[in-house]
Amino acid sequence: MPPASEVPNRDTDTVRRVVRWFEGNGRTLPWREAADHAWGVLVSEVMLQQTPVARVLPLWREWMARWPSPEALAGASPAEAVRAWGRLGYPRRALRLRECAAAIVRDHQGQVPCEESVLRALPGLGDYTAAAVVSFAFGTRTAVLDTNVRRVIARVWGGEALPPGHTTRAERVRALALVPDDPKESVRWNIGAMELGALVCLSRNPRCDECPIQDRCAWLDAGRPGLGVRTTPRQPWHGSDRQVRGRILALLREASAPINLTEHASLENVDPGQLDRCLESLVADGLARLVSAEQGTFGL
Repeated sequence: MPPASEVPNRDTDTVRRVVRWFEGNGRTLPWREAADHAWGVLVSEVMLQQTPVARVLPLWREWMARWPSPEALAGASPAEAVRAWGRLGYPRRALRLRECAAAIVRDHQGQVPCEESVLRALPGLGDYTAAAVVSFAFGTRTAVLDTNVRRVIARVWGGEALPPGHTTRAERVRALALVPDDPKESVRWNIGAMELGALVCLSRNPRCDECPIQDRCAWLDAGRPGLGVRTTPRQPWHGSDRQVRGRILALLREASAPINLTEHASLENVDPGQLDRCLESLVADGLARLVSAEQGTFGL
């Protein structure tokens, strides 16, 4: 990544304000102080994808107590990982995290890599997670762009209520311009901007009167245009395949032996075609297995 001084539109004063705000208002979260810091950060970042901190906290503690290292998780079975994931949501993340742990043990002597490009090559880790791990775990200067950071940057410097659906090249250029040259300061900026988006610059009900950079915000100055306008249609949850998949997984996690889901009383209101489709997708994703075709039983 080029030095911030070589990128146009730098705004060091606003960045420093965010850093100072974080130092006095940031939350104390266990993965920020984990004994095996890199592994704890990696696990937290996978769990936090599309999931709020409050839901992740108890599961992260349980997960780290049970599997405190990549080697420990790599020795677990897929079924153990899915069961331990519980109702956190997006259970494929549990399988990908286990695969990631196995790759770390196999290819990196059990140590979480410190290079962004190497992390991106691991199962289940994308650009954001790789950047977050090298920044928060290893103190490397990079731009960390999660939903919260993107929203802060879009509002303060872009004058827009929300960022685009996918990260654009223009966003990355703008984000790089804001990253301080000093690695330690860059980490504080990344985590401070993320915290600001999570606690103050909220998506639906932003607390602009509490914002430390409200006088610098182009969006607030313009009258907060576009607030409450969805850029993508809301997908219904009730009756969706995702809901049915979740109900199936809940039954499989609680079962001590394979069960016949097509005859299960709690699924009798599900359309048979949808149930078959969801079962097939769970098997294809590795989240469930067909134990007996003759008996129609499934298990983890």
